[in-house]
Amino acid sequence: MSDPHPQLLTIGQLARRTGLAVRTIRYWSDVGALPPAGRSEAGYRLYDAESVARLELVRTLRELGIGLGDIHRVLSGDSTVAEVAATHVAALDARIRALKVSRAVLSTVAKRGSTAEETALMNKLARLSAAERRQIIDDFTAEVFEGLAVASRTSGRMRARPIELPEDPAPEQVDAWIELAELVQDPDFRSRMRTLMTLTAAGPGEKPPPGASVWFTGHAVQVAGAARSRGVDPLGPDAAAVLADLFGEADRAAVLRSLRAGMRAEAQRYRRLVAIVRGHQPQPAHTEELHWLERALQAELQQAP
Repeated sequence: MSDPHPQLLTIGQLARRTGLAVRTIRYWSDVGALPPAGRSEAGYRLYDAESVARLELVRTLRELGIGLGDIHRVLSGDSTVAEVAATHVAALDARIRALKVSRAVLSTVAKRGSTAEETALMNKLARLSAAERRQIIDDFTAEVFEGLAVASRTSGRMRARPIELPEDPAPEQVDAWIELAELVQDPDFRSRMRTLMTLTAAGPGEKPPPGASVWFTGHAVQVAGAARSRGVDPLGPDAAAVLADLFGEADRAAVLRSLRAGMRAEAQRYRRLVAIVRGHQPQPAHTEELHWLERALQAELQQAP
């Protein structure tokens, strides 16, 4: 007796041809992604050449992570493969960003040996919206600069160059943001930064206060670094010429107060974190140069009549 379906394949034959499990093909057939081309006299499902091509497309889309609902829309002609792919690219990008955040948080937890409470806080900080992150920085800026002559100018600068994570941050940027957010919400840090700004920030048209050059120009640490390289002893007589070159006749006690205020405030740490969040290479901390200046200023004051 001749075969009434000579060009059709049973589900077993289709499985062998494609390398897929029978149960997978049966499931896709049951949910409508791969309807049979016909039935045998015994009621078994049969598939044709078009079914093979359709099955390869379903397998490819499933391997790419596309759900059966979207696959149905492609197969029915309601959507194209390109349209579905574009949607899934956006979803994958969002998932990748979320995974990067998770990795950064877990890396920080492992590095710090964080408690459960600290882990929960870091996870919350890392997943804030852009608006929530901006609000944290805005609150910090408002408290530090409120009432100072430099407040409006600083606010304008912050708006022009906001401290924001990019859409697709690197793990080190997320890590830096977590640390920065913790830092700027610390009342003690805010108080120390307020003291620094009070001592060093000049309003429009005002002459910078003594010691401001240490924190706002970078010139002081360069000169101190050069002095250290030459072997100038901060406690020796040659240090006085370096200080005179840097600060002229400025009150040394006021300069020292400004210097120490910035060191206590961890101004360099704040700048480093901001640079990393923005994707920039952070400047060196200049810790040794700052300590050289501190010792030289202290020595000169002690020697003054």
